[in-house]
Amino acid sequence: MTWTILVLVLGIALYMFGGMMLKNDGKNPAILKKAISVIAVIMVAGSVCRLYVPYYLTSVNPAILQEMAEGMQEQQNAEKNKAIRKHVRERAFEMTEHAPILGNPEAKKTIYVWTAASCGYCRRVHGELDRVMKSRDDVKVVIKNFSIHGVMSDGPARAMIAANMQDQAKAAKFVDLVMTKEYRPSENIEDQEKLAAAIEKNLMKFAKEAGLDVEQLKTDMGSDVVAQELANVRDLANTFEITGTPFLIIGEEAFPGAIPADQINAALDK
Repeated sequence: MTWTILVLVLGIALYMFGGMMLKNDGKNPAILKKAISVIAVIMVAGSVCRLYVPYYLTSVNPAILQEMAEGMQEQQNAEKNKAIRKHVRERAFEMTEHAPILGNPEAKKTIYVWTAASCGYCRRVHGELDRVMKSRDDVKVVIKNFSIHGVMSDGPARAMIAANMQDQAKAAKFVDLVMTKEYRPSENIEDQEKLAAAIEKNLMKFAKEAGLDVEQLKTDMGSDVVAQELANVRDLANTFEITGTPFLIIGEEAFPGAIPADQINAALDK
């Protein structure tokens, strides 16, 4: 701002007194005076623009800033959706291979959801997805367990993926139990190893309720398949620039955040 004002003052001074600085010896052509005037006008006009534009955008018409931000966001979303479409079309099998699936496994319409059991918004969107699946049988939901909250999300993520290694239907029931019931211990446990053990104990109760082999589940939680799926989830998150949960891909379009069942259905019906 200071430099802009200095340039403005200099431009005015140059316009008013620039001709006086030339020696009046008859050797300076008139074109030189005109050139000085043009330079001065450019300096003044440029400075005025730089000073007025911020004022105009913030005080006179601030809605333009919002429109510009929305336009940039739409452009970024379009680019992201383009990358998502390409990846989903080329690597859908890899994205689905080891992930738990809810709904109709044979359905052609697919929702991918990056979720964490420890995330309240994820638990809310799980309920919205459940509403969608109960109202239609032409969609499947692929659960991409994003372990982003340390111990609180790592155990449930591993358990849900491991459950899918035993039985898809039982795994779906187990996922629903984890996402709708409280698996976290009621007491405050600061020691992370003890906290992980308490969480696993509660998860095994849900596993038994879902009809899973509990001992096999514990073994599978440390398997290469689980590690591969967790890595796939992280890699895809980096590819799609996913920084938080929940994050949905419906068809070939991205929806960050917890969206309602009506919006999910509308996206499916496009």
